[in-house]
Amino acid sequence: MMGPAHSLSGAAAWLGVGAAAAAAGHTMPWPVLVVGALITAGAALAPDLDHKSATISRAFGPVSKALCEIVDKLSYAVYKATKGPGDPRRTGGHRTLTHTWLWAVLTGGAASVAAVTGGRWAVLAILFVHLVLAVEGLLWRAARVSSDVLVWLLGATSAWILAGVLDQPGNGSGWLFDAPGQEYLWLGLPIVLGALVHDIGDALTVSGCPILWPIPLGRKRWYPIGPPKAMRFRAGSWVELKVLMPAFMILGGVGGAAALNVI
Repeated sequence: MMGPAHSLSGAAAWLGVGAAAAAAGHTMPWPVLVVGALITAGAALAPDLDHKSATISRAFGPVSKALCEIVDKLSYAVYKATKGPGDPRRTGGHRTLTHTWLWAVLTGGAASVAAVTGGRWAVLAILFVHLVLAVEGLLWRAARVSSDVLVWLLGATSAWILAGVLDQPGNGSGWLFDAPGQEYLWLGLPIVLGALVHDIGDALTVSGCPILWPIPLGRKRWYPIGPPKAMRFRAGSWVELKVLMPAFMILGGVGGAAALNVI
């Protein structure tokens, strides 16, 4: 799928988690619901760091472009080193390593560790990166016509304000993990969710997605999971733009209302 659809699906997924938590009697503080949705929207773009034309590769200028090149080469090297006898030859690393459940868990775990051990500046950095990506995905039309610096300033300002809100007693810095020193440990969860939602979205397209790697299926270790081919669509097609994106908006609205006990 394209960036905007990925971000919308990520935000909707977190709002759905919030609705499920409320139904189970563990309502999220509203700042956790909002920040989590924004982080998930940003994280849902992150797996495409292996593609030089993706939104994330442009989001941070030369830094993200250079990182894109590194991740693409790393992904391709891992693919070549681990492919099974039934896996096809490839010339690049797109939709390989970064599009797996293992990558999602590792990146989310790394973020949680950084948030707990790195203190406030690590939390601000995690928020900044994902809020910039959320702006690029959710407000992509405005982001395309504005300067990168303005988007970065918006991300930095929002990260500072939201971190301050979360730090207030009862607002969520210690949500889910409330032992001393575990503040913000939960930040890895929306990152894992965003990456997995991205992978599921790509699995619906014609190419499928090797979400289960390194678990082999038949003669393939990089098996492209997906529904029957008749049910798949091309990225950017009318199905994505006219059906899925409106559906994500509706589901996200319903999930958010349920999470806040409005309905």
